[in-house]
Amino acid sequence: MGRLDGRVVIVTGAARGQGEQEARLFAAEGAKVLLADVLDDRGEALAKELAEELGADTARYVHLDVSQEADWSTAVATAKEAFGKLDGLVNNAGILRFNELVSTPLAEFQQVVQVNQVGAFLGMKAVIPELEAAGGGTIVNTASYTALSGMSFLTSYAATKAAIVAMTRVAAMELAGKGIRVNAMCPGAIDTPMTNPAQLDPDADPEATSEAVAGLYRKLVPMGRIGRPEEVARLALFLSCEDSSYITGQPFVIDGGWLSGVPGFSAS
Repeated sequence: MGRLDGRVVIVTGAARGQGEQEARLFAAEGAKVLLADVLDDRGEALAKELAEELGADTARYVHLDVSQEADWSTAVATAKEAFGKLDGLVNNAGILRFNELVSTPLAEFQQVVQVNQVGAFLGMKAVIPELEAAGGGTIVNTASYTALSGMSFLTSYAATKAAIVAMTRVAAMELAGKGIRVNAMCPGAIDTPMTNPAQLDPDADPEATSEAVAGLYRKLVPMGRIGRPEEVARLALFLSCEDSSYITGQPFVIDGGWLSGVPGFSAS
């Protein structure tokens, strides 16, 4: 018995990184998963792999630009056509841009808002009627450590992630009476292409890059390492299953203790 048996869940940004691990784990736990992304080749390959491993009706892929309302309508319709209903969403898709506040072009700021903040808003808006029709369900929004703590050069990103936490709280209050729980994850540094773009660079030395990243987070994070995407996936699973049945409207920090403070030097 899986913890998501009988559930149908959309996972956005599912072609790689956290979204990929969420899709893999949800499918392994019995869910039927609609993988959604703009990386069509990778997304289609992953959906095919999951279907071959776990059953033909386990996974489907749909192209979804989360900033486009029409794409959301198509995704919801695809989930219903493929699996008969919809009762879960993991709003994972997002983008990251580094820039000093005064150097951030308006177009760049608006792009991040459109994908991260508007994308999460449109996703919730699109799925809520279907979750209500299914008798209830869960929404897991992906915010960030930066929604709760300042970080230089991340004005646009932090602003969108703080907005996601706020929207999560409002949605949880509005939807509690309909049996729909809404929570947010606030990851710190996670070893994905977003935080470590060298993973996508064919000319990069993977060993040197990995060691440089590991060395940075050994200094910054109390647990002494960067997070793994499968660890975030396990939190998404917890928030999507009955283990969290009395939890809604909450931001869950998963950052190896980073929000607690930067480690100091030993007194010994």
